[in-house]
Amino acid sequence: MIVAIDGPAGSGKTTIAKLLAKHLAVSYLDTGATYRALTLKALETNTDLKDSKTLAQLAEHLNIEFKDKKTYLDGKDVSAEIRMPIIDKNISIIVSYPEVRSVMVELQRNLSKNADFVVEGRDITTVVFPDAKFKFYLDANPEVRAQRRFKELAEKGVKIDFKELTKDLNKRDDADKNRKVGALTISHDAIVIDTSNLTIDEVVHKMISHIISSNQ
Repeated sequence: MIVAIDGPAGSGKTTIAKLLAKHLAVSYLDTGATYRALTLKALETNTDLKDSKTLAQLAEHLNIEFKDKKTYLDGKDVSAEIRMPIIDKNISIIVSYPEVRSVMVELQRNLSKNADFVVEGRDITTVVFPDAKFKFYLDANPEVRAQRRFKELAEKGVKIDFKELTKDLNKRDDADKNRKVGALTISHDAIVIDTSNLTIDEVVHKMISHIISSNQ
């Protein structure tokens, strides 16, 4: 069973997907973390971000693992590093290349094969797992999403100008929705939930209720 979740940054996907996986007693995969890890690897190796061929080769040899709710790159815990603003500023470039996305989609499918998973990202319901039994699209208004991201970074001790963060978020939204391959779109059969005025528990409850009713 695959529960596929899509949505823009700040919609609550990661937190909600983790809780949902816990409630369902299944595994969890954040596909965004795979792209973030690739972005980090590219920056660490000084790879030209305009060289899509080299980036695709880098993706083919990406040594990434998910253990104990942490992301490991080359055996190192990079859970905090991949959430830094420098990654946010550069990830849109890397995820725009079709050849890179092709490699990463196969990686994501391999990571979640032979088991039940809650998988979240931006093209999970439409590209990675178009035949998933359960599909959800989480959204929230831009101001709420920016506030959530700002709070998340502040709690990690990262200082960033709110206006700059909002600008970067809007830029990421535009890039995600308009790229030629793997664009962020709402699947025709996805359940859309606006999380703007809902608590995390309320969203999870809605999703669980839908899954239970669909299984009856």
